[in-house]
Amino acid sequence: MGTPWIVTGPKPTAMTEADEGTAHAKPPRGPGSERPRLSPYPPWFNLSWPFMDILKLRSFVMVARLGHLTRAAERLFLTQPAVTAHIKAIEQELGIALFDRAPGRITLTRHGELLLPEAEHVLAVFEGFSAKARQIKGEISGNALIATVDDSDFLRLGELLYGLRASLPLLQFRTRLVPADDVVDGILNGDFDAGFHIGNIDHPDIGLPPLRSIAYLAAGPASFAERLSRAGWKDVAEMPWVAPPERSHVRGLFAQHGVRPNEIVECDQISAMLDLVRSGLGMGLLREDVALGAVEKGEVALWPHGRAEGRLAFVYRLSAEHDPSVVGMPFCPARALADLTAHPARTG
Repeated sequence: MGTPWIVTGPKPTAMTEADEGTAHAKPPRGPGSERPRLSPYPPWFNLSWPFMDILKLRSFVMVARLGHLTRAAERLFLTQPAVTAHIKAIEQELGIALFDRAPGRITLTRHGELLLPEAEHVLAVFEGFSAKARQIKGEISGNALIATVDDSDFLRLGELLYGLRASLPLLQFRTRLVPADDVVDGILNGDFDAGFHIGNIDHPDIGLPPLRSIAYLAAGPASFAERLSRAGWKDVAEMPWVAPPERSHVRGLFAQHGVRPNEIVECDQISAMLDLVRSGLGMGLLREDVALGAVEKGEVALWPHGRAEGRLAFVYRLSAEHDPSVVGMPFCPARALADLTAHPARTG
């Protein structure tokens, strides 16, 4: 229905046929009679404010995180000139320099450091808005790369992925086996969307939905059995050790007793640890189910005082929890995570 025209003036006395034909016609428009054109912006909007699209903000944040234009372009699936143009456009719109540039590196200026959290917040809000819309439509899609550590059977990786797939059928999952020490760094750097981690993490941007507790036992070659039966902490520490990575949570076992093990080899592969211990190389901390199975076969001997506790968790970056590739992973597969907790790990 069109907007009615309001005519003011003396009341007409009668309406002729000619009048009827023109009664609903729009009045003629002469010079100066055009209607004012409505602005698409609210009255408080200042047209001098900088316009900045989400793609440019993504480029700024990615370059800031990685400190490298080429790597940022690869991560964003853009060309390096495009990313460079985005950064220059933002700097011109804001009127300030965001980066200090030098051959082979690019670092944030003080202004850039102050604005980075704000840009990350804007992206998070935008991703949250988009993710909510996709949730409403039931169409969360994209790609998710999950970092895994050795021994996928213990992680129950198949069951977890089955639960994720059931909850997020349009999300494409990929897994990558990486050293345990690289999982958290890779998630913080954006290399992975999520991953498995054993131990505690004290980082404000890391979420740690727990899966289950894990115990580790001090074990040595079967030939060490007699020595271990009468050994104290100092004696055990002086024995040769196959050590876990430097940042492993199990290293605290010796620190609590004021001793440091005699490390002859460092091993970051869970499955290889048992092979090295039972070969006679030295002592090691084995996952409880692995250690007890090896004891039954007469392959290793346990030291009764060496036990360390840990926690298996599904790790993701909190600031990316609205990203389509992450939004459902920590929460949607509750059925799979509950199964992981309720059932003991299967062994060989």
